[in-house]
Parts: sequence; C-alpha cells; structure tokens
Amino acid sequence: QVQLVESGGGLVQAEGSLRLSCAASGSIFRIDSMGWYRQAPGKQRELVATITRGSTTTYADSVKGRFTISRDNAENTVYLQMNSLKPEDTAVYYCNTRAARSYFSEATEYWGQGTQVTVSS
Repeated sequence: QVQLVESGGGLVQAEGSLRLSCAASGSIFRIDSMGWYRQAPGKQRELVATITRGSTTTYADSVKGRFTISRDNAENTVYLQMNSLKPEDTAVYYCNTRAARSYFSEATEYWGQGTQVTVSS
C-alpha cells in the first residue's frame, strides 16, 4: 500500500501564508504525478495544483500567482506554498498521487486524509 501524510494546515488571516507538505511512503516503485485538491463545504472537490515527475506544473486559475507547488523526488514529498490567502481558499486540502508499486504494475491513484485550511477575513 501507499500512504500519504499531510501536514501544515491551520488558521491564518487573509493575506497570510501557509505551507502544506505531503509525504508518500509504503510500497513505492515510482511516483508519477503529485498534486493538491481542495473541497469547501457544500462544494465539489477541485484541483488546486499538480506537478509531474519532471516538474511540469498546472494550477487552477483561482490560485495562479499565489500558490506554488514543488516536489522532492528523493523524499517522495510534495509541497504547496500558499501566499496571499483569501477567505475563499478555506477548504480541506487533499494530497493526491499516482504511484506504481512495482516495475510491472500500472500507476494507481492515492489520496491523503486531508488537512483543514481556514482563512479568516
């Protein structure tokens, strides 16, 4: 199995910053993409940012210029630096990865347990 452990959420005032971390562990042969999604109360889960093994990134339009995703391939860890936070960024943030457990297996999607980010106005 593959486990994702997130950290770094919390309560912050508007215009503040937070950094989320997500470490993958377990039976991992290769990690392809890693990313962050979020889900606000009453809303569907949405993509925030993703990063490939080659460090190609994608961002939701709502976070471009404010959030930065990065990864440490050696540590199987992905980060999300969130600056200029807004109340509408309040949500549970979920780490996501596509990982293969062996040379012969296809990559499978895994999710973290989520970490709460609350931005006060």
